[in-house]
Amino acid sequence: MSIALLDLLALTCNSLLGNPLRSGLTAVGIFMGVAAVNATLQVGSISRAAIARELAGREAPQVAVRPRRNRITRRRIELRLEDIEYLRERMVGFQAISTGAWFRSDQVVFQNRQANVAIDAVSQDYLLTSGRSMVQGRFFNATDFAKYRPVVVINQVLAEELFPDANPINQRIYGRNMVYVVVGVMETKVRFEGDRPRLKMWIPLSVRTAVTGKRNIGWIQIRPYDLEGIKHMERQGTQLLKQRFFNEEFRARSNASDILEMRETLAWVSRSLLAVGAISLLVGGVGIANITIAAAIARTPEIGLRLAIGARRQDILLQFILEAVLLSLLGGTAAIASVHGLTTMVAAQFNLPYQFDVSVAALSLSSAIMVGVGASFFPALQASKLDPVKALRSQ
Repeated sequence: MSIALLDLLALTCNSLLGNPLRSGLTAVGIFMGVAAVNATLQVGSISRAAIARELAGREAPQVAVRPRRNRITRRRIELRLEDIEYLRERMVGFQAISTGAWFRSDQVVFQNRQANVAIDAVSQDYLLTSGRSMVQGRFFNATDFAKYRPVVVINQVLAEELFPDANPINQRIYGRNMVYVVVGVMETKVRFEGDRPRLKMWIPLSVRTAVTGKRNIGWIQIRPYDLEGIKHMERQGTQLLKQRFFNEEFRARSNASDILEMRETLAWVSRSLLAVGAISLLVGGVGIANITIAAAIARTPEIGLRLAIGARRQDILLQFILEAVLLSLLGGTAAIASVHGLTTMVAAQFNLPYQFDVSVAALSLSSAIMVGVGASFFPALQASKLDPVKALRSQ
């Protein structure tokens, strides 16, 4: 004769309420373990969201390679467009490579509005290397470079400054002895941590050459396929240029080095917290095993009587496991709610990107239930194998 599920649940609750101190301490053990595991997962989730938010406000992860001043001659060599092709043919694992050079700071005018801007001259692949997106219009094409067209791309903050009530595309703006035609508006981003958005313009590199007569380039930008490829790009770029220019020195600077350090630190912290959480869960599991053993010993006559009147051994096993599941659910749910409340307050205080993640909560709770079931299974199995006659004689 099997016991109905509702009756089995009632028996389980009565058993747990019959010894509230022991049940409470066991639930607290589970609470601590789940809280540590959930907090660890939340740290990882928030850190990934924070890194994604930081990356969204910057140009794509990239490496800028520049020549250093020679220690003997005290001069710095000048890179040229041919050096770009040299790297392009020999480097592996890069997504895009481009170049640029400083052109000038200038005051530009449109009708009765003016602005002080920084102007860079860039190659055709700059858009892909920087990871920026066009908001309006287009970027430079091959014809712009070949015909030395004085076209410019401006960023959003400059567009808002000069064209608050007009469409900037195809408008003419005037600078120092030059007239520029706006062909595109690019989203505003910074390159490095701590940079502030600036009023910015870009021109084709060929226009800089035509105006100044200079054929050198200032830097080479290399974009890897992912953030993990940054270090590899730095080594490749500097080593290949050293091979090309004997006895010259080069330096590579990444705009994502701080994010890589942040990821490494957070990974170490997460692993440490996860170890603490695992230990806490194991302690909670030991508590569940102890309560199951103690309950089985204390209720030996009851178990014998129930077996004698027709209860199945599976019912006895299921009751003890159900007790562990209920304690795990109670402690785990309280832990998840507590961590969520604390995380919400901390995230609001420090402006962290946090949203309740159902998958994280489910993983934390399921780990608690697995520990509870695993810890209670063997003591419960022993209790279900009791001989009814011997159990009744122990009264």
